Amino acid sequence: MTDSLPDDVADVLDLVLDPAEPVHVALRRQVPQLRVQSRCTCGCGTAYFALDTDKVVPAPTGPGTVVAADVQLLTGTGECPGEVLVFVEGGYLSWLEVCSWSDDVEVSLAAARRWLTSPS
Repeated sequence: MTDSLPDDVADVLDLVLDPAEPVHVALRRQVPQLRVQSRCTCGCGTAYFALDTDKVVPAPTGPGTVVAADVQLLTGTGECPGEVLVFVEGGYLSWLEVCSWSDDVEVSLAAARRWLTSPS
């Protein structure tokens, strides 16, 4: 069973999909039809999507799996503890991954949202 798109996922997608980038514009059009199918159990916030592909147009990313967005996370102290990646399969949003590069700073989707909206 899938759930509606949670605010944290919707917010981070909005922050990392650049409205000036044509591929990202096409992916943004898919978000209203997107649902979370599952989430990582470690607490990082990584979300795997379900999407009714009959209701949306694929983004021009080509076949296979690609990273459509890759945004490094910066803390208020300038540390870069990880990144957010948006994966697309065959032009359709597939999953949002939160990666940690640090054992010293907890990286989660909530932290990513906070760092992405904090003034630099």
